[in-house]
Amino acid sequence: MILNKLLPLFIGLSLLLAGVYCQAAPQKKVTLATVEFAPYIGEQLPNYGYVHELVTAVYKRIGYDVQIKFYPLARAKHLASRGVVDGYMPGHIEEKQQHNFTLSAPFPGDHIVFLKKKKLVIPNISAYAKDTRALLRSLSIYQFGVVRGTLISPIFDQAQYLKKQYVTNNLQNLDKLHKNRIDFVIGDKYSLADTMIAKRPHLIGTLEFLSAPFFSHPFHIAFSTKTENYKQLKEDFNLGLQLFIADGSLDKLLEKHGLFPTKDNSTNPIILTIGTVNNKDMLIMQELASEFEKSHPQIKLQWRTLTETTLRKRLLSDFAISDGQFDIMTIGSYETPLWAQRGWLTPLENLPEQYDKNDLLTTVRNALSYHHQLYALPFYAESSMLFYRKDLFDRHNLSMPVQPTYEDIIRFSAIIHAPDKGLYGICIRGKAGWGENIAVLTSIIEAYAGRWFSPKWQPMMDRSPWQQALATYIKLITRYGPPNAHLNGFNENLALFSKGHCGIWIDATVAAGLLFDAKQSKVYDKIAYTSAPIAKTAEGSHWLWAWALAIPSSSKHKKEALQFITWATSKSYIEKVAKTKGWIAVPPGTRKSTYKHHDYLNAAPFAQFVIDSIRSGKPLGSIEKTALYGQKLYESIPQFQSIGDYVGALLVKVIQGKISEQQALKMSQRFAEKIMESSGHYKKEQ
Repeated sequence: MILNKLLPLFIGLSLLLAGVYCQAAPQKKVTLATVEFAPYIGEQLPNYGYVHELVTAVYKRIGYDVQIKFYPLARAKHLASRGVVDGYMPGHIEEKQQHNFTLSAPFPGDHIVFLKKKKLVIPNISAYAKDTRALLRSLSIYQFGVVRGTLISPIFDQAQYLKKQYVTNNLQNLDKLHKNRIDFVIGDKYSLADTMIAKRPHLIGTLEFLSAPFFSHPFHIAFSTKTENYKQLKEDFNLGLQLFIADGSLDKLLEKHGLFPTKDNSTNPIILTIGTVNNKDMLIMQELASEFEKSHPQIKLQWRTLTETTLRKRLLSDFAISDGQFDIMTIGSYETPLWAQRGWLTPLENLPEQYDKNDLLTTVRNALSYHHQLYALPFYAESSMLFYRKDLFDRHNLSMPVQPTYEDIIRFSAIIHAPDKGLYGICIRGKAGWGENIAVLTSIIEAYAGRWFSPKWQPMMDRSPWQQALATYIKLITRYGPPNAHLNGFNENLALFSKGHCGIWIDATVAAGLLFDAKQSKVYDKIAYTSAPIAKTAEGSHWLWAWALAIPSSSKHKKEALQFITWATSKSYIEKVAKTKGWIAVPPGTRKSTYKHHDYLNAAPFAQFVIDSIRSGKPLGSIEKTALYGQKLYESIPQFQSIGDYVGALLVKVIQGKISEQQALKMSQRFAEKIMESSGHYKKEQ
């Protein structure tokens, strides 16, 4: 026990001495080859994925210059086996049998599951909870789909009695499962879920993994024994990894990338796992939630705070494979009716009388309902608006119209833009994601009278409004935006504007409370605001969005979850925030009573503008009723998130100059057509 307590101290001292040595000696280098294995590592993932970020952070902590390059698997192994690079990753224990490699200490890897249709019932499955071989024998009548070359387990690989069909990728397996050509798909649970979300979103909610033993494979760095210093590289990495584990950095990194252990529902006290976004208002909720725990000692809150795009992907993957990770989900007005329609959410009935649901703004309440039943409680709601620096406009003798157009904004941005002084004409979301850059682009598309789909669900990305909207967006962000604008979402632009680096910012009304707060904003007394720009129409100028708290139907603690979400969205919570943070910091846009409170109205000069925008707003991307979908709420189909994320990634490439605007639109159109055709909702005319 004493040794365990002293281990982190010993490691820390060792690394401190190593750091002192590194300052005196030339910086050490390590070069590694890696392969695409989403969501663990990949060129399109945030920070290139968890494995890339882990290895880089561990080596940099002990004074290494780290170079990691992506290759196909065979190429990566070949380069490492010859000693051209120092090693490759992620390696598995099987590489230990190859004399050209030696393995690092293990770090968390993949999780192999048996995925099946929910309607396929396997009797007496619980009887095999501790006997994998007996389980496999009981499944010998079924057909298994396996990706060729996938590491499963010697137990599975040697089971000759199993009926195995080999394919080249997960997508083929999912299609075969959907068409009843196989009974099980074998593969990593997160990879399968992400493939489903990206390519076959209409299958989400129809599948589940077998609630029985599955196989886990830790990852390693496979160091090449052909290099002179492989022993030192291995020793240094292992030492740094130990410290990374001991100080909790590894757990934080896994959570950051949305990779979690299986949830245990048998604990006492009850643990409520909350998936939420890393916005300022949610961080305040997390800070104040200790008061809820004090008044509910039988409940402990477990927070999983993620970026907007990662949160959405992990929430959907929870439904995709019936993982049951969350008790409370932070979702929006797009997801709520869509997920409620599919039975994924718990209807919020019998709310406490003191909650006063009639105090909720009607527009917001309707957005979070399905068939007039609430399925999520609003934490804050927003529309869109335009913030600008009135001091800069005065300096340049500019006058902002009450209702500006995008032509106005281009002209103003060009005049204000002074990058040599750290001042940029406009800040606008560039970070990939349907809730990030695509949210802003959609508002511009609607301003040019464009839509995502026709009433018959034909994708419309190859039409003139899209071309005009994209040209306007790219001109603004590349000519008059800050450098590396493709990395900036809501939070990053909020920081830039509040520090005085942006002349204009078009975004959500929720930012007003932060920008006008003297404690958080350097320009709180230099800001003016007006409506978001228009173009050919006024559409898109007032969008409607609500971040809300919902309870998935898979939660085992619905009663306790309801206690928390009613607490966090109540009148008393708003007053609690006002008392601790000031009235200007309260979550906006949800309750009528907030906009009648004189203290709030005095603190928030923008209050009336915001509530008017919310009341007149409509969900982005809404289209007329169709025979397929009766909702007039976004493109209320599972395919929308997949298509939006794909287009958002292409948008980043346009910003970076890697592809043209026309290439992005053509690729977007083709992808959307394939997704819609695969789900049976649209057939392209030949």
